[in-house]
Amino acid sequence: MCLAIPAKIESIDGDRAEADIRGLKRKIGLALLPDARVGEYVLLHAGFAIQRIDEHEAEETYRLLEETGITIS
Repeated sequence: MCLAIPAKIESIDGDRAEADIRGLKRKIGLALLPDARVGEYVLLHAGFAIQRIDEHEAEETYRLLEETGITIS
């Protein structure tokens, strides 16, 4: 099973970005989503942004993950 989690892009440097995942900061790759912008939410899988999502979808995904016992922090 694969799992992608929401992340908010905070800064971009070339094809890399710093993203926030519920307070957890991570460097992520943007090679699969090169036109991503600061402030956008993306789905993160294996260290790469793979799809844009809106803030509501990100929050709903966090809620569902927590409901199943998966905590992100």
